[in-house]
Amino acid sequence: MGQQFRLQDLFNKVPIGIAVLDIEGRITLANRAWQTITGADPVALHGLKCYLGLRCDYCFKGCPVMADKADFQTVSVDADIIDRTRTKVPIRLNISPIVNSDNVISGYVETIQDIRQVAELSSSASKAYSLGGLIGTSPEMVKIFSMVPSIAATDSSVLITGETGTGKDVLAEAIHNASDRAGAPFIKVNCGALPETLLESELFGHVKGAFTGANEDRPGRIKLAHNGSFFLTEIGDLPLPLQVKLLSFLDDKVVHPLGSSRGFNADVRVIVATHRDLKRMVEEKTFRADLLFRLNVVHLHLPPLRERGDDILLLKNHFLMEYCNKFNKKIKGFTKKSAKILSAYRYPGNVRELSNIVEYAVNFCDRDIIGSNHLPAYLTEQDILRPVTESTHTAHERRVPVEYSSAQSWDDAEKQMIMDTLVKCGGRKGEAAKILGWSRSTFWRKIKKHSISG
Repeated sequence: MGQQFRLQDLFNKVPIGIAVLDIEGRITLANRAWQTITGADPVALHGLKCYLGLRCDYCFKGCPVMADKADFQTVSVDADIIDRTRTKVPIRLNISPIVNSDNVISGYVETIQDIRQVAELSSSASKAYSLGGLIGTSPEMVKIFSMVPSIAATDSSVLITGETGTGKDVLAEAIHNASDRAGAPFIKVNCGALPETLLESELFGHVKGAFTGANEDRPGRIKLAHNGSFFLTEIGDLPLPLQVKLLSFLDDKVVHPLGSSRGFNADVRVIVATHRDLKRMVEEKTFRADLLFRLNVVHLHLPPLRERGDDILLLKNHFLMEYCNKFNKKIKGFTKKSAKILSAYRYPGNVRELSNIVEYAVNFCDRDIIGSNHLPAYLTEQDILRPVTESTHTAHERRVPVEYSSAQSWDDAEKQMIMDTLVKCGGRKGEAAKILGWSRSTFWRKIKKHSISG
């Protein structure tokens, strides 16, 4: 029994799904990754027929275990499973027989990998204006699309910058999926989503007893990304002590879990993203210059939506088709007035905000064309539609245009963006957080940081 527990602990550290089956195809052991991909309840898995736990279309299309074949070589196929949320997930499936000392099959080992990101990239690769979910025909976007294949061919660190909602996460995944590491894990960590005490363990892992509550060994996200890509978003929020530890990892590629004197050599491609001005942060001593030099080997900047010209029209129609299919609606397009409103708006939340707006409109549209009355209320209020601010001193003073200057510090621009969004939402903080693409906790933290009252 003790040996089985040790085997389970070992399997749980492997980032691909693994299940061991007996000679009748019943599950005797499944690791954490297998359970995560399938969504199956680990308690109910033991003794269950594999096809009932995996729910894979290949089970009835030639699976040698189901066919009770006496002898076969390792099988490797691409197939689809239905997870517990009833979502179809494309996987890469490998099945191998386990042979005992008498050269008789005594069971099977099965591995699965989630390849939906690769499938999505392949389905959109024929579109000249798209790359792994990014869409655009503006010169800036076409330039990025043309650079990705050559960047993906190397293992150099990549720094992606751009305002919130511009698609930095999507670009990071596109780089991973276009590389030779596409079949390996793509692991993402948001540096701003966790407190420092938890973030270190999340990144580098810990051993049992490293701190109060550490009841078992836990591999860090970097180790889980072995042979794949490791994506750190909001790198500007990484605390200074962890910047030192990340720099050390970039130098020697060795992960040192909390409480352990033994390291693990992790072969990962590091991609980071931020909406902050890291050079300014270096000047303010809040970001290490040597870490910036190591991360800024390849720099890609995603432009804000307001600077992408006709991409707004392209994205608007793309999201309309996407949400019509999702909600089973037949909407042909937008009225002239609603299209004009969407073209004139400045989109402080960028592509993510445009997606939210179109989703809202499709939900509430009861006709075959989206009118201005189907758009969120803040878009149709004339004084909010204009990119201006009202002086608090007198209502008779003229409004002045608001521009997010590239020379303006990010902190100033971020504060202004939050205040503008709050005005558009009538002070409703929950709605403002959704538009900006932040969680409520992140939004409240930023309000406190900028001393925004009300």
